Amino acid sequence: MRSRLVGAFFAFVCLLSTEGLSQQQRILVETRESLYNKIYIYRENDLVFMTFGLNKALFIESAANTRDEFELPAPYTRYMTAGLAYARNIDSILEIGSGGGRTASYLHRSLPDVPITSVELDSAVIALSHKYFGIRDEANFSLANEDGRQFLSHATQRYDVILLDAYHGPFVPFHLLTREFYGLVKQHLAEGGVVLQNLDPSSALFDSVVKTVATAFAQTDLFVADDNVVLVAYDGEPRSQQALTELAGARQSRFKFRYSLADLVKERRRVERSDPGVDPSANTLTDDFAPVDALKAIERHNRQWPSPAPQ
Repeated sequence: MRSRLVGAFFAFVCLLSTEGLSQQQRILVETRESLYNKIYIYRENDLVFMTFGLNKALFIESAANTRDEFELPAPYTRYMTAGLAYARNIDSILEIGSGGGRTASYLHRSLPDVPITSVELDSAVIALSHKYFGIRDEANFSLANEDGRQFLSHATQRYDVILLDAYHGPFVPFHLLTREFYGLVKQHLAEGGVVLQNLDPSSALFDSVVKTVATAFAQTDLFVADDNVVLVAYDGEPRSQQALTELAGARQSRFKFRYSLADLVKERRRVERSDPGVDPSANTLTDDFAPVDALKAIERHNRQWPSPAPQ
């Protein structure tokens, strides 16, 4: 969960619905500085948080309930599982940007027979996910310590579901937002597969990312999850709401997910090519075009993506 915490810490009461928690209940457990991040591990009662420090602010990267391995405290992580209602098959899953491993771990516990690979650049993050978040290598679940794009450049497997959730503080690394990157992702997507990406709608690059994803995939949907937006991309004809609902219901009945797929897909929002919520003049992002000045927009809260009612 990439939410900015101004100053020392913002109230988890608002961000994760942990009502009644006081500052006295929040405990700093460990601080670690890696090659890529300044990492803080906090506890509040049964919840553990991994946060990254950047420019005197903190950003929540992962949250977990130490007493409930099926809980997803961060709302956007629940919507990252909505892709299970889109994919033709669920025989393999890839996640780029593991963090505390919460989403991948939930999927592994829910789908123990499905091979899941989670890729994380920062070895310190992996070590802390083992130490505090219960993440471990086991049958059908593996962690790869590598840059996500480099991983894809030499991987040979295709995946039914690909989750993109790599962040450095408030920003997605730019090389994971370009037309060339999404083309590489598409090469590793199985027929009938789906890609999901966690995005910050307040970033000035939001419209450009949506537009850039559309250069690689025929269809895009959005799910609004508090301060985050989960983008869903796939090829072929657009999924009808009825088809999504039926498949979500069938898979929910079979796998008994904690967070109902049928309820999640009700929040789906189609993105048409002429969608008024996405700026048509936004630039397509390429490896040769990196508008680094736009990254400062998060400090100014440049704009908020419009949130029309679901169709």
